[in-house]
Amino acid sequence: MHDLVIRNGTIVDGTGAPPEPGDVAVDDGTITEVGTVDEGARRTIDADGAIVTPGFVDIHTHYDGQVTWDSALTPTCWHGVTTVVMGNCGVGFAPVHPDERDWIIGLMEGVEDIPGAALSAGIDWQWETFPEYLDALDQRPLILDIGTQVPHGAVRAYVMGERGARNQPATPEDIEQMAALVREGISAGALGFSTSRTVMHTAVDGEPVPGTFAAEDELFGIGRVLGELGTGVFELAPAGAMGEDLLAPDRELDWIVRLAAEIDRPVSYALTQNEQAPDDWRRMLDLSAAAVADGHLVLPQVHARSVCLLIGLQTFHPLSFTAGWAELADLPVAEQAAKLQDPDRKARLVQELEALADDPIVGAFMHPSRMYPLGDPPNYEPDPRDALAVRAEARGESMWAALYDALAADGGEDLLLTPVLNFAGQSLDPSYEMLASPATVFGLGDGGAHAGQTCDASSTTFLLSHWVRDRDGARLPIEKAVQKMTSSTAAVFGLGDRGRIAPGLRGDLNVIDMDRLQLRRPKLVHDLPGGAGRLIQRAEGYVATVCAGEVTLSEGEDTGARPGALIRGER
Repeated sequence: MHDLVIRNGTIVDGTGAPPEPGDVAVDDGTITEVGTVDEGARRTIDADGAIVTPGFVDIHTHYDGQVTWDSALTPTCWHGVTTVVMGNCGVGFAPVHPDERDWIIGLMEGVEDIPGAALSAGIDWQWETFPEYLDALDQRPLILDIGTQVPHGAVRAYVMGERGARNQPATPEDIEQMAALVREGISAGALGFSTSRTVMHTAVDGEPVPGTFAAEDELFGIGRVLGELGTGVFELAPAGAMGEDLLAPDRELDWIVRLAAEIDRPVSYALTQNEQAPDDWRRMLDLSAAAVADGHLVLPQVHARSVCLLIGLQTFHPLSFTAGWAELADLPVAEQAAKLQDPDRKARLVQELEALADDPIVGAFMHPSRMYPLGDPPNYEPDPRDALAVRAEARGESMWAALYDALAADGGEDLLLTPVLNFAGQSLDPSYEMLASPATVFGLGDGGAHAGQTCDASSTTFLLSHWVRDRDGARLPIEKAVQKMTSSTAAVFGLGDRGRIAPGLRGDLNVIDMDRLQLRRPKLVHDLPGGAGRLIQRAEGYVATVCAGEVTLSEGEDTGARPGALIRGER
């Protein structure tokens, strides 16, 4: 008798092959039969009318702190993910000297918008070195599997102290010591090394992430460790991510390709479209594809939708820049929304909003011409005609009054979408091209990060619902979308034991009712240590998620099973 059989489903096996009807049997955490399974099971899931996929492998998360107190790793676990990789963008919590813990928390808070107070209250520091950090993670009960990378920022500060934190040049001795720490971390089981070169990534004190301006001798000196060990990924947030360096595509790809060629290891970088240089992404994609054709593993990592901000009374909003907001600022959101219904208050605050039209922060991120109602279910690819300013003009009213009304709607629960990246032409067409390219890998969901700004850990659900089923325009075949989230992402980190439905591979699976699959609107909850807030996002339509043969979520509800574990090294 099998431990688990999923019967009567449509199998989308993760290889890119067309869907096929069939059953899947799992024993001792491993898939044992695929096709027609005659033998009975201790537990059976009826997948009639549903698809059966491998568990999703999310290679770009920031659960480095949350994993030490949250065994479920919400919200990622709600979106079909059974494996995550942390330690991206050069930030993480090891190695760290005991007297630098507050600084490294500030680094994560600044770069990834994770409340520092929550990290301070939640992390039980049981480590100093990176191997000790892995040992601490190894003791955690987990709903899914986790892997991590050695972060440049922590390594640089650990070796160089204040010089490293302030991005001073590394000496040959510094580089040798950093390489030794990375070697130690990879040998202990880290899946790679990560760094950041974008000036948009700063600590809470405004200082760019350590390593932002690292010279080639430092980057190559560390990268060679991966080549010598024959394992690990070199991951980075590249320079020019926001168009701040118009020479970045060729300059960045030049050293990236040379590094990949020298160390013969994958080098993966974040690829997005920015408004300042809206065609740079295409140049980088072409250069990367050419490198791959030459046998070098240069892997652009792409997002499923726009990199966006969610504006509202729950999160942040331009009303907080007005003098009149002071009398409402400390009230609960529902009371704020109720008081905003007062006509006299509206007249005053709309006038104050209008005066903010030239404010650089409001103009860049919170102007009515850039904002769209998100809705519930949320719409992440709005029609240009749905911008608040365009709607207001059609109605013959002030766009600032329209913004005011949008913030006050639905008891303050409504959110407004402000696309920042991947939406320069007011559509997700560039995202489609990036996702459809065989030269890219899927990522950048940032699970666990940007707690008060957005919630993109749901990108796996969005990839299936929007790009396969709902989009009015070019779409992805379901087999390609599933492959992008499973075998393709697993292969980047050498996790050959998962990402496909085949006998002998891990029993990581999803049963998904595509007719019911739907994202819900993000909402703010205060469940971080110390009561700090974060945005979470649920989904409907996941009949079951299975990790290592155990049902971890049933209809989106946590079963309490904790079969996940720390991944040490390639499989």
